[in-house]
Amino acid sequence: MKVNRLRIPGLAVIEPAVHGDARGAFYEEWNRARYAEHGLDFDVVQANVSRSVRGVLRGLHYQWPNPQGKLVSVTEGEVWDVAVDIRRGSPSFGQWEACVLSAENHRHYWIPEGFAHGFVVLSERATFSYLCTAYYDREADAGLRWNDARLAIDTPYARVELAPESSARLVFGGGPGSIGVAAGPAALPLPVLERARDELVEWQDGCSVMEVSHRSRSFMAVAERAE
Repeated sequence: MKVNRLRIPGLAVIEPAVHGDARGAFYEEWNRARYAEHGLDFDVVQANVSRSVRGVLRGLHYQWPNPQGKLVSVTEGEVWDVAVDIRRGSPSFGQWEACVLSAENHRHYWIPEGFAHGFVVLSERATFSYLCTAYYDREADAGLRWNDARLAIDTPYARVELAPESSARLVFGGGPGSIGVAAGPAALPLPVLERARDELVEWQDGCSVMEVSHRSRSFMAVAERAE
């Protein structure tokens, strides 16, 4: 497997070795010893799966206290996935990195403890896998607003009309540990997302993981041009 370290320390995109033939394909979703050899030494205690339709946004979620590290991937469809550094004292505090995960590229995104996480579905539907290092804790369930101006996440998230419960999330730095209240997913306007997606995948194909991570920042600009 190949481990691609991103700009923000701790984040990594993993490309597993895929063994395929005319019958289909096989790859390891997680192997503790193999990951540890690459400096990703963690245990998985809970596995979750979510299923969402095109345009659904989930996030930005985290737990505090009892934070979770997450190894996330997509087994059906395609998503744009983002992680925000909320580790107080970190040189990259408040910064974010994103990448495209899909059933076709088999990429896994390692997001350690101390990050808020979210994604938006680019395909007709998506099945999303989370391997977590800590159990879900309802009392510690927290979240940040995806459209917080101080985070400046350049995605179509800025066009989401908030569901009533989503307004309960805190703005960045809004409390001890940036604790907020996580809420359910909201939906993006599909015409904008569909027009922008075609341009997004044009450069995604053939790009390195690092290029995808940094060039994904232009996704909002693509949406603006698509109007």
